[in-house]
Amino acid sequence: MGGGYVYQIVADLLAQNPKSEIECFNRGISGHKVYQLADRWDLDCLALRPDVLSILIGVNDYWHMLNGNYAGTAEIYEHDLRQLLTETKRELPDLKLIICEPFAVEGGTAINEKWADFDQYRAVAVKMVTEFKAAFVPFHTIFSDALRLAPASYWCPDGVHPSIAGAQLMKTAWLDTFSKIMK
Repeated sequence: MGGGYVYQIVADLLAQNPKSEIECFNRGISGHKVYQLADRWDLDCLALRPDVLSILIGVNDYWHMLNGNYAGTAEIYEHDLRQLLTETKRELPDLKLIICEPFAVEGGTAINEKWADFDQYRAVAVKMVTEFKAAFVPFHTIFSDALRLAPASYWCPDGVHPSIAGAQLMKTAWLDTFSKIMK
């Protein structure tokens, strides 16, 4: 489950539902972009036939483009994500989908003026929420709001990888969204 927000979510779900038969899987791989997610999608998602699917992707699609390790664009991100979600909904029409907003926390050590166009990636996530009738977890907004309480160094030191406290914010927001779609 990793050691971040997904771990915290799963710990909470399992502790609160000891008699259920909840199964949770974390198939996120650090550094992956949408096309890499798509390469492993059949085994990592479709074969599991989930009832609920949560996706947080987009930061690496942007960040790796900035550092010259990927020739991506917001248009490629949108195309690849739409293709992945279309295939998923075709295979799993009753799936409850949660799309999480990619985030870049202002004041983080990796965030600079080159991140000005990152909002395009956040906008794509919102577009996919509408297009695929998904639930939405506004992580970028949540972190932006949290900056009123403490600096980025507390929540997400490099602006991309959350601290334990940042992961707690993410967990709380995700579980709130999850509880709404499960009613």
